[in-house]
Amino acid sequence: MQLTDKTILITGASDGIGKATALECAKAGATVIIHGKTQPKLELLYDEIVDAGYPEPVIYPLDFEKMTPEDCETLNNVIMKEFGKLDGLFNNAGWLGASSPAQHYDTKLWHRVMQINLNATFMLTQACIPLLNKASSSTILFNIDNKSTAYWGAYGVSKAGLRAFMEILSDEMETSTINVSGLIPGTVKTGFRTRAFPAENPGNLTKPDEVARAAAYLLSDEGKKLKGEPTHGKIFNLEEVTPPI
Repeated sequence: MQLTDKTILITGASDGIGKATALECAKAGATVIIHGKTQPKLELLYDEIVDAGYPEPVIYPLDFEKMTPEDCETLNNVIMKEFGKLDGLFNNAGWLGASSPAQHYDTKLWHRVMQINLNATFMLTQACIPLLNKASSSTILFNIDNKSTAYWGAYGVSKAGLRAFMEILSDEMETSTINVSGLIPGTVKTGFRTRAFPAENPGNLTKPDEVARAAAYLLSDEGKKLKGEPTHGKIFNLEEVTPPI
């Protein structure tokens, strides 16, 4: 797998799957644009990538909760000026929200989860499509879920919406050079997961590095040739199949 001369934007790169994927893509030769809302964490990741001898990354801090279409347009302009194109977008950023019965779910919290997980991802993707069209072949990869869990209503609904957006976008991009795929990582050992389910045995969880290897492969030219779950778009469920790496 090679990502040399590729420019890839990874959202939610401060921790967990996003951080591991940024490292994996950089290791394969990509210049990664690392997004997150916590500047110090992004700086630590920057140092880790540079110290490993990988291509120098670009830090782009942006709070999805407060993000506007104008913010996305600014990002588009920055990438266009610096690179002239975008070869990959990994829509990974997300937030669990809180555990609560739907009957009592706080409406302000509900809107926050929708903004971070769904609305911001839509706005960012929309702004990046012209950049992705500039590449000879590019990929939009979504971190999605296939399960709805009681008491996690806002998260479940936002992820269902994200999958629907991915499927619609895949149909709309069918005749373009943009490949649209979804990755279902399953239960992964991340800080979010540990805080949400503290009694869970971490030994039973997938490691972020394992997900990262699959994500990086799907963002590569080789990954575009794979056939995923027969649906709108290509969906790869790591609980059922692992892409060759």
